[in-house]
Amino acid sequence: MKYPKLRELKEAVISLVTPAYTSKFPAEPHVPFEGFRGKPVVDDANCVGCETCANVCPPCAITNTDDKERGIRIIRRDYGKCIFCGQCEEHCITQKGVKLSDKIYEMAVFDREKSVEYQEKELLICESCNAVITTKEHLLFMHRKLGPKAFSSIMNLNILNQKLRLEEGQDVSVGIKDQLQRKDMFNIVCPNCLRQIQIKYLFKGA
Repeated sequence: MKYPKLRELKEAVISLVTPAYTSKFPAEPHVPFEGFRGKPVVDDANCVGCETCANVCPPCAITNTDDKERGIRIIRRDYGKCIFCGQCEEHCITQKGVKLSDKIYEMAVFDREKSVEYQEKELLICESCNAVITTKEHLLFMHRKLGPKAFSSIMNLNILNQKLRLEEGQDVSVGIKDQLQRKDMFNIVCPNCLRQIQIKYLFKGA
């Protein structure tokens, strides 16, 4: 029993004659160690609003709300709930949308609402059933990622058509009026509505 006590006594004497291990923050700036996981900083230019970070966030600090009337996706990040696990950075599909800072670590506030940040992304909504497809930035990112293979999707052709304004002066997309028709596959429709069009007109030959 005496050997453990001697070891503890040795550690106590060493701690008395050596300087404190803790830093003097906030009196002096604190320099974090390499690989320190601080505040997740969002780069709006490289964030496409795909919901991946919200799906992998363990404490549900990231939530999304789709406002169809305004056509935007509101992304809410509550850093008061964040556990700084780095899952959002690891699973970001662009690898640039969010990065854990090694400099921003002082996040204490008296008002919890001040630790909440909001972000907005333009939605892509089906013109037939009004379902949310994704964000426009997300679809354009997938288009860039796939390259020429993206043109196999009618959805990508529609978005490219809008971006390049190829249909200006032409009556190419006149909108969806009554029921889904064959020409409606060239409008912005969700995969479910597009499937209905293809089954009705392409496979059944109606």
